[in-house]
Amino acid sequence: MGEVSDHQGEIAIPSALGGPIPVFWRTAPVPAGAAATPLYVHGVPTSSDEWIPFLARTGGIAPDLPGFGRSGKPGYLSSTMEEYDRFLERFLDDRGLERVSLVVHDWGAVGLLTAQRLPERIERIVIINAVPLLPGYRWHRTARIWRTPLLGEFSMGMTFRFTIRALTRESNVTPGPLPEEWIDSTMAHFDQGTQRAILRLYRSSPPAKLAAAGEHLGELRVPALVLWGTQDPYIPERFGRDYAAALPQAELAEYPDAGHWGWLDRPDMIDRVAAFLSEG
Repeated sequence: MGEVSDHQGEIAIPSALGGPIPVFWRTAPVPAGAAATPLYVHGVPTSSDEWIPFLARTGGIAPDLPGFGRSGKPGYLSSTMEEYDRFLERFLDDRGLERVSLVVHDWGAVGLLTAQRLPERIERIVIINAVPLLPGYRWHRTARIWRTPLLGEFSMGMTFRFTIRALTRESNVTPGPLPEEWIDSTMAHFDQGTQRAILRLYRSSPPAKLAAAGEHLGELRVPALVLWGTQDPYIPERFGRDYAAALPQAELAEYPDAGHWGWLDRPDMIDRVAAFLSEG
């Protein structure tokens, strides 16, 4: 298993009003012979912390998206899908990565916008319980609260360790809340900047916009793997099948004993990702 290293730098975001912002990312050595560097894109409300066991197995690179984790959180960021798409392109350019294997979870789905816009830079795709860039999705209960002005702000202000523990009891199949390590990591970075980024991202993303954002998934003619914990309380299992149907060269693996962060219930999911990224 490779050693995971931490890095910090400054990267300009094309759509932002200000200058370059601090960006944190993690790397691990990519095995010799790998076709491309894995690029891991996290979701909400987490950071690159969630990818550490994957990086240790497969190598690659995982940034904290602006507004999350240890990256900058200036108030002028719009925190829209489009801004994160452009950030990822700029991040790849800054790190000199011409071609990557994209791995996304939850709101890491913004990476699929980059993949559709720059397909020549994508070697393989892995989707794990990602926000559906597909028709027919309706936001889950917590997301609807966040999308509601004032109510969303109140909800954020009432998010403490004990509420996170209570809410995450529904997130996985293993009894109890998510692991203490996950809660520690999330709460360590759940400051006003991250709360603002979450609200702006959800409020700028109605279901119709999500569906439109995935209109060109069918043009991504690269090997793809869709891994789906079917006990996900936020995204119905049919969207795993819909992602697999939308991508021409996709295979689907469903895990009936896993939830939204499926690898926490089924650690062998990491093995499946590692095997897929090493093919070819």
